[in-house]
Amino acid sequence: MNNDITEKPTSQSEVEAQPTSTGGPVYDVDQKVDYDRTGAIDAEKIEHDMTVLQAVKAYPAASWWAFVISCTIIMESYCVFLMGQFIATHRFAKDFGVWSEKKHDWIIEASWQSAFQCSGPVGAFIGVFIAGPITSWIGYRWTTIGGLMFLNAFIFIFYFGNSQGMFLAAQILEGIPWGIFIANAPAYCAEIVPLRLRAPATQMLQMFWAIGSIIVGGITYHYQSRDDPSAYRVPIALQWMFPTPLAILLYIAPESPWWLVRKGRLAEAEKAVKRLGRASSGDNPADAVAMMRRTIELEKSEKRPSLVELWKGTDLYRTLIVCGVYASQNLTGNLIANQAVYFFKQAGMADNTAFALGLITSALQWIMVMLSWILTTYLGRRTIYVYGQFISCAFLVALGIAASVGVSKAASNAQASLGLIVSVLFCLGPAPASWVIIGETSSVRLRPLTTGVGRGAYYLVNIPCIFLASYMLNTDKWNLGGKSGYVWAGTAFICTLMAWIWIPEMKHRSFREIDILFQRHVPARKWKQTVVGINDDE
Repeated sequence: MNNDITEKPTSQSEVEAQPTSTGGPVYDVDQKVDYDRTGAIDAEKIEHDMTVLQAVKAYPAASWWAFVISCTIIMESYCVFLMGQFIATHRFAKDFGVWSEKKHDWIIEASWQSAFQCSGPVGAFIGVFIAGPITSWIGYRWTTIGGLMFLNAFIFIFYFGNSQGMFLAAQILEGIPWGIFIANAPAYCAEIVPLRLRAPATQMLQMFWAIGSIIVGGITYHYQSRDDPSAYRVPIALQWMFPTPLAILLYIAPESPWWLVRKGRLAEAEKAVKRLGRASSGDNPADAVAMMRRTIELEKSEKRPSLVELWKGTDLYRTLIVCGVYASQNLTGNLIANQAVYFFKQAGMADNTAFALGLITSALQWIMVMLSWILTTYLGRRTIYVYGQFISCAFLVALGIAASVGVSKAASNAQASLGLIVSVLFCLGPAPASWVIIGETSSVRLRPLTTGVGRGAYYLVNIPCIFLASYMLNTDKWNLGGKSGYVWAGTAFICTLMAWIWIPEMKHRSFREIDILFQRHVPARKWKQTVVGINDDE
């Protein structure tokens, strides 16, 4: 993308000479097509020279559309946290749980806790694998709009459910659109904004995850004390406030110009670049299209992107990074954040206090994500990701120690405080940085497939971890409480070590430079010092 004010008369004719919506993808041809190399180099230079504020001013529309598609993440966050809140809601436990002689209260059995919380990820696992091929075929916009419409329908099943089985089925079905949203949102955000805005744009996904938890926390805090089905029916019904408005907005949104270039629709890509830039500027979108074509030409290998390609050559390394970063979100304290209210109750907090602490945790997470924009922009992705995970390890060990010193008011307060700190720090370092790494690591032509497979790896790890977390916290099973911190500290340390070895620093790198550094097999720890010339194509 580029907002270059220098016009190049030949560029427009070059674009018009290429196939538009009736042509085949650029990477389907046997020989590289000509493009304006000078314009491509100029466009990349301008992106490198921009500051963050200049990029925001030059591309306000791109920032807005990244904001819009990030809102789809609210829906997955809302429902993931909703099931966690329902487990801690007295009326839901009374209607769908069993009486516990040990606690002298109604509880949701550990097996059903795990089933409820795993059902959404099971559906999302299906969704992420559907998302890649469909997005490669019809684009980010229409795939996401389709997911939103299906979600509207699936919410009906959830709302009218009157048994554990119906709730389970509804969550699986709702999970399918979630998978589409979570696969497409980071890729679309990374592709429509200039280089300097890639980190803030992709980190918005974590911010909206926090916003979803704040919304559900506030709603359930208000309704959880009711002793009738509205305690859980109303929070379910409020899901309908999201899909239709977002579908209307995405209908008028521009398609990713990178996707259009991959399809050979160069004139449409130029129009998309114009829409993403500032309307009042004298820009030259043909240069931006040339820059995209230059990068895509570097990646040309097979006639059509396929899942098989993800596991070959340098794309194997890139796919493993995305899968590893996604999967490690479950192993560094995230599940404590997702089950915050239930964790606080198990730590000895009263119901109202537990729900209030859950809401406070979500609000602090939102603030931490905004602070992470500054850290990621100036310190880099690798730095805050690796060190953030390492610091989480220390606090998880401290949580385990607090739970091991005996039963007392002070110990309960310490566990609740450390659980809150772990949840909040997760959103300052590892969580937001992971979205940036995911959005930047894959090759442009394989990005829809890579993000889908990566999120699939997340759910493969997430589902057994949910069962593990439920059994560790539930009083009718292992009843470890805060001692679960020892377990998560061990997994977090392994993830930290692997990240330090294999995750490169991609701060201030264009997609072309990232491609070249992977092709050169530069070790992850040497990326920051390695220079890639503006004229280099290999």
